[in-house]
Amino acid sequence: MESGEMERDDFRRLLSDIGEMRMPYGKFGPKECPPDGVWICDLPMEYLAWFKERGFPKDRLGELLTAVYDIKSHGMDALFDPMRHKHGGRSPLRPKRRKTIDFGDG
Repeated sequence: MESGEMERDDFRRLLSDIGEMRMPYGKFGPKECPPDGVWICDLPMEYLAWFKERGFPKDRLGELLTAVYDIKSHGMDALFDPMRHKHGGRSPLRPKRRKTIDFGDG
């Protein structure tokens, strides 16, 4: 097996892991974006840049966030479109609006 093939397999595995990971904490975690948090491929570039400035986590999540940042910073965000399609579209980044209006007892 050639080293290029191994790199492709590693990249596929990386993309697969990205496609299965939601942000577990913070502004886009389950507490702020219920019920499960935002898919990391849908995190805004500004949020990823914040991590880049302050340091990505030192675990697998950090590796995946670094990869998402690198892919997005090179203008290759469309690479995540098949994942988004599988998830039913992009993750909503804002809380849902209330659909009822309370006018009080008037």
